[in-house]
Amino acid sequence: MRKSLSDAGVAALKPRAARYAFPDPELRGHLIRIQPSGAKSYVAVTRDPAGKQVWVTIGPVDLIGIDEAREKAREAIKRTQAGKPAVETPAKADTFGDVVADWRARHLERNGLRAAREINRLLDRHILPAWGTREFVSVRRSDVASLLDQVEDENGARTADYILTVTRAIMNWHATRRDDYSPPIVRGMRRQSPNAQQRTRIHNDDEIRRIWTACDAMGNYGALIRMLLLSTQRFGKVLTMAWVDIDADGVWRIPTVSKREKPHGGELKLPRLARDLLAAMPILEGNPFVFAGRGQGHSNGHSKNKARLDRASGVTDWVVHDLRRTGRSLLSRAGVRPDVAERTLGHVQPGVAAVYDRHAYFDEKTDALAKLAALIERIVHNPSSTVVPLRSKRE
Repeated sequence: MRKSLSDAGVAALKPRAARYAFPDPELRGHLIRIQPSGAKSYVAVTRDPAGKQVWVTIGPVDLIGIDEAREKAREAIKRTQAGKPAVETPAKADTFGDVVADWRARHLERNGLRAAREINRLLDRHILPAWGTREFVSVRRSDVASLLDQVEDENGARTADYILTVTRAIMNWHATRRDDYSPPIVRGMRRQSPNAQQRTRIHNDDEIRRIWTACDAMGNYGALIRMLLLSTQRFGKVLTMAWVDIDADGVWRIPTVSKREKPHGGELKLPRLARDLLAAMPILEGNPFVFAGRGQGHSNGHSKNKARLDRASGVTDWVVHDLRRTGRSLLSRAGVRPDVAERTLGHVQPGVAAVYDRHAYFDEKTDALAKLAALIERIVHNPSSTVVPLRSKRE
C-alpha cells in the first residue's frame, strides 16, 4: 500500500465498473470515492458514540485539494465521535427585520426617542416591506437608492430623506456592534438640501380668517386647530392635552413625559378665547383627553381632516406646524417682547440667560397669550381694525 497520496496521485486513480472507495494512507477514515463515470469526491467515515457508522461527504476532488480535504475530514471525524453534527452549521445570518427588531428594543424604545411613532410608521410602511426578509448585509447602496427613488416618486423628497435618515441610523448602530460591517450609505444620497426643508410659511390675515371660519364645521379637529394657534404649542402637546392638566382658572400645566422631548411653554394660563373653546368641548367618560377619540385615546385621522380643512377654507400648501410659526409672528405683532414670546413657545433661551434667569415668567406669558388672542379676534371678526397686515412667507 502506498505510504502517501498527493493531488497527482488522486488524479491518477482510475474508475471501475462499480463505485469504489480508495483509502487515504495518511489519514484513517479518509477516502476518495470514485464513480464509474470518473467523478471523484473525498469522504470521511467513522462511528458516532452509539456505534453507528457515519459517512460524511467532504467535497469534490476538482474543487478541493487533498491537504484541505484531510483537514476537513479530521474535523468531521472528531465532531462525529463527540456526538456532534459532522459539519458545524453556520449561524443563521441576521435579516434586516432581525436587526430592526433589535434596534427598536435596544435603541428606539430604551432611549424614548421623540420621533419613535413616525420612525415606526416609516419602518412598517416603507423599509421593512422592501428589505425585512433580506439578509441585512445584502442591502447595498444601490438598494437604498432604489427605495429612495420609489418613495420620492410616490411620497415626495422630504419623506425619502427621512427614510434615508432612519436607514442610516440603523446601519450605523449595527456597525457599532459588528467588526466586519461597513454601512453602504455615503454623502450625497439626500433628495433635497437641508435648507430646502426649512419652512418659512406663515398665514396672512385672510388665510387666518378663512381657516378659523372653516373650523366651525370641523368638530374636534377644528377646535384642535384653533387651540394650536391660540396656545402656540407643538401639535403633540395640544393633541394630548388632558383635562387633569387644566385647573379651574384655565391654567394648563403641560406635562413633560420624557427627558428627551423638546421643551414647551410649561405653565400657561390660557386666554379667554381658549377657555371658551375648552368649555364647549365634551368630556367623555373614561377618556382623559380634551380632544378625545375612540375608547381612551386622543383624536386621530388628522391627514383626512387636514385635507377637508384645506378644501373648506381654500387655504393650501401649509402644514399644521406653520400655525406655531404664525402664532410666534403674531406675538411680535401684538407687541410682546421677543424673550417673552420665545418663552411662551417654550424655546430655550440662549447664553447665560438660560442658566441664571430662573424666573417662571408666568404673568408675562399670560399677558402674551391674552394679546395674541385679542389680535386673532380682531383679525377674524373685525378685519378693518387690523391696521398692520401680517405678511405671508412661502417656500
